[in-house]
This record gives sequence, C-alpha cells and structure tokens, in this order.
Amino acid sequence: MTAAHVTLCFLLRDGADGGHVLLGTKKTGFGQGKVVGVGGHVELGETASQAACREVMEEINVLVRAQDLIPAGTVDFVFSARPEWNMATTVFLTRAWEGDPSESEEIAPAWFPVAQLPVDRMWADAEHWLPAMISGQRIAVRVDLAADNENVAHVSTMEWADPEA
Repeated sequence: MTAAHVTLCFLLRDGADGGHVLLGTKKTGFGQGKVVGVGGHVELGETASQAACREVMEEINVLVRAQDLIPAGTVDFVFSARPEWNMATTVFLTRAWEGDPSESEEIAPAWFPVAQLPVDRMWADAEHWLPAMISGQRIAVRVDLAADNENVAHVSTMEWADPEA
C-alpha cells in the first residue's frame, strides 16, 4: 500500500468524572467539519514523534516533547475508491504538555470524556480503535473504507510492538 505517513497525538487528562481526551473540530481541508485527533503529515527528514510534536504546536498551540509521547500503535487507512487518500498513521498519547490548548486556523479543540466520545461526529473508524488505544492497548489497525470513503468496510486489529522500543 502506498500511503502518506501521518501522525495523530491524543492529549489525555483525568477529571472528576473520569478520563478526558482532547479532540478538535476540523475547520479546513480533509475531514472538514469532523471531530478528529490532532496531527498531520510527517515531513521529509522528520520522525513520527517529531511530526506529532510539531503538529500539536501548529494546531492547538501546545508544546509536547518527544520524550513525553506514549506510542499507542498504528492505523493504516485504505480508501479503495480513492487510493491517493491512503494513510499510514502513527498514533501517540500524552499526559504531559505545556500551555493551554487553543484554536488555530485548522482546529477548534475541546475536551471529551473518554467514555462518551463524539463518534457520531468523527470518522466512522474511530470507535473501532481509539477507545482501545486510550485504554492502553497497543495495536496495529487496518481500516478499509467503503466505496463512499466514509463508512467502514472492514477493520482488522493485531497486537503492536513499537519498533523503536
């Protein structure tokens, strides 16, 4: 599969009512209007962790250090009807950052209870892997999207071992 290498980083915090995750409403570009994780393309010469830190700063104005990233797994998105949209995604979690998340031109961030993810406003695949990764499972996921490029045709999951560990 030829795919763009991208990253996602999910900020996690504990609240009185349980765990929360920072997501954002995408304001521009691919996925506009959907609630998504913070992230984007890995640029030439960057590692996935460097890209995740850069993207978090660009999208929500928060400093995350690479040593504070928790590797969570990978998600390969396969768009059979639009293979140019295929993505190989490295997913990170973090509980450490500096600054308060704020809106950018691309993302309007908001905290959501982990137990009540806004799956009706997210890509259809998110409910298949995001809760597992947040809960500490380290998995490699392949998501095959349906011909409409929205719905999930098939999801496969296997245990994941961080190649950099």
